[in-house]
Amino acid sequence: MFRRIRIIWQRYSMLWLHQLIAWRIARIPERQFLYVLSFIVGVFSGIAAFLLKNLIHFVAEKLTSWFEVDSISYFFLIYPLIGVFFTVLFVRYFVKDNINHGISKILYSISRQGSRIKSHNNWSSMVASSLTIGFGGSVGAEAPIVLTGASIGSNLARLFRLNYTYVTLMIGCGAAGAISGIFNAPIAGIVFTLEVLMLDLTMAYLIPLLISAVTAAVISNLFMGEEVMLHFNYVNTFTLDTVWLYILLGIFTGFVAIYFTRMTMMLESKFKKIDSWSMRLIIGGIIMGLLVFLFPPLWGEGYREIGLIFNGNGSSLLNNSLFLGWADSPLLILLFLAGILMFKVIAMVATTGSGGIGGVFAPTLFMGAIAGYFFSTLINITGQFELPYDNFALAGMAGMMAAVMHAPLTAIFLTAEMTSGYDLFIPLIMTSIVAYVTIMFFEPHSVYTKQLAEAGDLLTHHKDKTVLRMMNVRNLIETDFEVINPEASLGDLVKAISRSHRNLFPVVDGNGILKGMVKLSDVRKLIFERDLYDKVMVKDLMYMPEFFISPNDSMEAVAEKFESCGRYNLAVIEEDNRYLGFISRAVAFSKYRKTVQDFSFE
Repeated sequence: MFRRIRIIWQRYSMLWLHQLIAWRIARIPERQFLYVLSFIVGVFSGIAAFLLKNLIHFVAEKLTSWFEVDSISYFFLIYPLIGVFFTVLFVRYFVKDNINHGISKILYSISRQGSRIKSHNNWSSMVASSLTIGFGGSVGAEAPIVLTGASIGSNLARLFRLNYTYVTLMIGCGAAGAISGIFNAPIAGIVFTLEVLMLDLTMAYLIPLLISAVTAAVISNLFMGEEVMLHFNYVNTFTLDTVWLYILLGIFTGFVAIYFTRMTMMLESKFKKIDSWSMRLIIGGIIMGLLVFLFPPLWGEGYREIGLIFNGNGSSLLNNSLFLGWADSPLLILLFLAGILMFKVIAMVATTGSGGIGGVFAPTLFMGAIAGYFFSTLINITGQFELPYDNFALAGMAGMMAAVMHAPLTAIFLTAEMTSGYDLFIPLIMTSIVAYVTIMFFEPHSVYTKQLAEAGDLLTHHKDKTVLRMMNVRNLIETDFEVINPEASLGDLVKAISRSHRNLFPVVDGNGILKGMVKLSDVRKLIFERDLYDKVMVKDLMYMPEFFISPNDSMEAVAEKFESCGRYNLAVIEEDNRYLGFISRAVAFSKYRKTVQDFSFE
């Protein structure tokens, strides 16, 4: 009975959807529909950001609200393990899919999956990350919520049968809305999409991104108001005599980012080598628990701790720790901060490696703030300067983000928008650029793109490769060539020449195997020697070319072969040398131009 009802419901819902799509195509121009859809994506992304932040806050508040700040909390040892255990159960038995590394998954879907993101990502990352982070997992919620927003955009666009270009645009709208909703920073949301996801900067793309980002920011303000994470209303005035110190901070955060990126890659590879998920859970959970117990600021996203620095309560970072007695000594505080910088990456990878769900966005901001606080405290100890901790913490966040994510513009605009103004615009720019230049000497790829680039799956950052990857070799094969048998005579070849408008003649045996080919220019003089028609055989005239194309070759490989050999036509043969046809340089280039036009609608 229920099965029959479900079938009827699916049938009528599909009929209704087809009617809606037909009505939309007939009544609403495509460009206007994109604006409407980008608004809808912005609404859902903003709501998703609000829900996730509140879920995490609710869980964390219930678990830690009764802790005394001047005592050691042994529950830090077990909470993270419990959270990851629940997360692993949820992912393994409900989701049954890998939902970690949200930003990398988005880039991979754009590059390799036609911008298709599975529909369960509309909600699965939110539930899983709230369990992980709420129980103290040392990761961020931004990557899961960006994946959620991108999934909403992808699935809505595909629901209305939009093409690859528009689906990719809606992924960008979802990502922009998610960042905007979390931080109340619409400009940063747009810049993040353009800089990290590498969408084209055209008016056709920019307007939908603006609509989604602003809509999500309005939704965020409507529900959360000033409770948006990382929203600061005051920073100290920037003075020109500290310019060189911000440059030094940029170099420092650049090297911290190198440590962050390389340690992340190395530890992730170690966890992947552990085949048993239960063993990964136990090892990662123990590491997490010990590190959070020793350094309570490693608990969760770290935004509360960043707030302590900005409110002038940096010494409160030692609350609930074994090192609470160090709070009165700047040197011992520096040692504690150095420990946080060293072990935050380990705690983060232990969280994700053991099965937790979260991203590197918040840990990056957290380490940047700690790096800025560490740097300003170190300088102030010398007695030569009295640097404002909040300014350098904010600049450290910008530098760290610019270096780790290879996104200096996102770093600049996000940190500037979080302060409700641009009073520190100059030092933010300097720190971000110096940090970015520093890491670029050592790491050409960001933490998001490094593994994708090594696997050859990073196409979003190479538009030419993306267009080539969208082309199919088999669709370019031309079969209007006159095929001739190697045992045929010159006379048979002349008849084939008279029928053909081509100057190449593939020589194929009875089994379809390519034995060689004959060029018209090579036999031009012989075709007038009638007395040779029965004496000269095709097998005496053919030659075997040096370059071939396999139908399984990528278009990148085909393009390289055309460039290296200088030929205008290349034969396509199977692995067993079975002849399929030819691909010409002209047809391939024509298809490339057409694909470029389809790829961009501007």
